[in-house]
Amino acid sequence: MKELKKNQETTDRRSFLKTTAVAASAFMIVPRHVLGGNGFVAPSDKLIVAGIGVGGKGQSDIAEFAKSGKADIGYLCDVHDSRAANSVKAFPKAKYYRDWREMLDKESKNFDAVSVSTPDHNHAVQALAAMQLGKHVYVQKPLTHDIYEARALTAAAKKYKVVTQMGNQGASNDGPRQMKEWYDAGLIGDVHTVYAWTDRPVWPQGIPWSANKADVPKDLDWDLWLGTAPYKDYVSNLVPFNWRGWWDYGTGALGDMGCHLLEAPFSVLNLKYASEVQASVGSVYVGEFRRGYFPDSCPPSSHVTLKFPKTNKTLGDVT
Repeated sequence: MKELKKNQETTDRRSFLKTTAVAASAFMIVPRHVLGGNGFVAPSDKLIVAGIGVGGKGQSDIAEFAKSGKADIGYLCDVHDSRAANSVKAFPKAKYYRDWREMLDKESKNFDAVSVSTPDHNHAVQALAAMQLGKHVYVQKPLTHDIYEARALTAAAKKYKVVTQMGNQGASNDGPRQMKEWYDAGLIGDVHTVYAWTDRPVWPQGIPWSANKADVPKDLDWDLWLGTAPYKDYVSNLVPFNWRGWWDYGTGALGDMGCHLLEAPFSVLNLKYASEVQASVGSVYVGEFRRGYFPDSCPPSSHVTLKFPKTNKTLGDVT
């Protein structure tokens, strides 16, 4: 028995299951109905999840996975220790990493799925690396930083035959489902025009890059936070929230909120690709009557009009 326990310390979950299949006389996976009745998930049937970005929304995401009773949180990864503190406290048995690459390299045989909730610019590279290892992936919205990355992830999901999902609160509540029920029942009538707006941004946009250089917090790995983005010196008031207003890291108010606001028209009306697009942005003025141009920053406001061809759910085009 002592030798058995010693071996178990270095035996990962999959090799353990393989061993039990071969040596059935020594071990047995007890059926879930024997252990806990209907609805009980045996430990051997649970998914082991690794979280990349476990502060803020990432914290609530992995908490919901654990709450489901169908997953265990085995690994935590975050470049900002203080932001990860609550998750580390909530899952004391989970191993903690700062570098997601190191976690994937060392632990990929020990987990089944990855939850990605990092700044937008790092979503694609982290999700793709996980899929290449055969891991199922849950990625917070917006899925990627640009369209090319979204297409690359779509192709990767098909190639590696993994299950994927984008986290989208706006599509997960009862509102969109109720809207679809009403529309399919004919209670709304034909839809030809949809209006959507938001009070965002609630972070700075349309401004020059900050000159407020500051010391990198000791509990933050700035180089890992930058990830795929060009190197810039650390500045104050960027982490953990205001990065959304800079093109190197975020997608602005439209990318941040459009996922929520525009999902229902797409799913209810079966919209595909727009046939016409018109866009304008708000102006920024520096001094008196002098228009500024700050290409690093998302615009202070925007107005976008999309026209979609008729679908099997509409009588004509939709704007």
